Amino acid sequence: MPKLDFLKNDLKDLHESGLYNVIRTLEGANDPWVKINGEKRLNLTCNNYLGLANHPEMVKAAKDAIDRYGVGAGAVRSIAGTMDLHIRLEEALAKFKGREACVVFQSGFVSNSGVIPAIIRKSDVIFSDELNHASVIDGCRLTKAPIMRYKHNNMEELENLIKENQQYERKYIVTDGVFSMDGDIADLKSVADLADKYDCVVIVDDAHGEGVLGKGGRGVVNHLGLGERIDVEVGTLSKAFGCAGGFVAGNKDLIEWIKQRGRPFLFSNALSPSEAAGCLKAVELLEKSEELVSTLWDNSKYFKASMNELGFDIGHSDTPITPIMLGEASTAHGMSKKLFEEKVFAMALGYPTVPKGKARIRVMVSAGHSKDDLNYGIEKFTSIGREFGVIK
Repeated sequence: MPKLDFLKNDLKDLHESGLYNVIRTLEGANDPWVKINGEKRLNLTCNNYLGLANHPEMVKAAKDAIDRYGVGAGAVRSIAGTMDLHIRLEEALAKFKGREACVVFQSGFVSNSGVIPAIIRKSDVIFSDELNHASVIDGCRLTKAPIMRYKHNNMEELENLIKENQQYERKYIVTDGVFSMDGDIADLKSVADLADKYDCVVIVDDAHGEGVLGKGGRGVVNHLGLGERIDVEVGTLSKAFGCAGGFVAGNKDLIEWIKQRGRPFLFSNALSPSEAAGCLKAVELLEKSEELVSTLWDNSKYFKASMNELGFDIGHSDTPITPIMLGEASTAHGMSKKLFEEKVFAMALGYPTVPKGKARIRVMVSAGHSKDDLNYGIEKFTSIGREFGVIK
């Protein structure tokens, strides 16, 4: 018997439990309407918050970069892969974030794998929100340091855990800025207060806050006015910035150390020139105007108000992320499949992405959606929600 034959039964279990994830293939750009299986469908599932993934100025910047620099960087950053484009992007991001320095990685996931193990030793201690993103969890595990999980946004439990672990020389609080499945914001003001009180370093992964929160999309730390009270900011360039890559921003010593000891920086090929150029153009667009961020929030408020009025359970999101809470995975996947048939692309999320019994369809509106687009989506959610008994 083949050694991996057991996977057949595991896959069968996923299908039977309603947890099998059907991966759709897009036949063109990731726009408000996408082509899948030869048909156009309303895209309500993408993290392209500001509609920049196919923005003409970013497309041109990427094409121009290919003409000048070629397709790939050709090496890791520390040997021969660092191009002036990477340096310009890092300088632009540092300025945008109001930080001394910045280093760019290949993705947001990789950014957490780069910074967390680079600065945290196995003799340190980590305090981690229980709903942190998988990339934060994996980055923390790589340190081999003890990890103390606290209940989501529960500052009383966090403080108690810190008090109980004062024997550690270095203490780190690691949290998402915006929690991607529920759309709520971390209580960063209280986190910063506890960090000051107990001498902890704070690391914030702001993947879903970059380009969304703060002045012109400068992120959750800017949004809450916390500045350098947050020691390390991790961000992604693949969501609101519409391209690919991730970054870490902080003081100069932090960034210099990551460039010396961050394993993904040292051992993985550099971001491609076209990606770096596209990201740089996105930063320039956000520096120039706040219109896209304002449109995103207008669209989000409109969609949420409509869904709430219809009787859908949309959780307690503080951001454009709109979870349509459905409970059982079979309901979420069934509704998602029916929506797809009605030309709406809205993916179901179940365990292990979210806890069992908390399956949902996570709707992601963008600045690129028109009111007509949103009304079409609301209409289809209404009829299908009634069909499934989710609303009256």
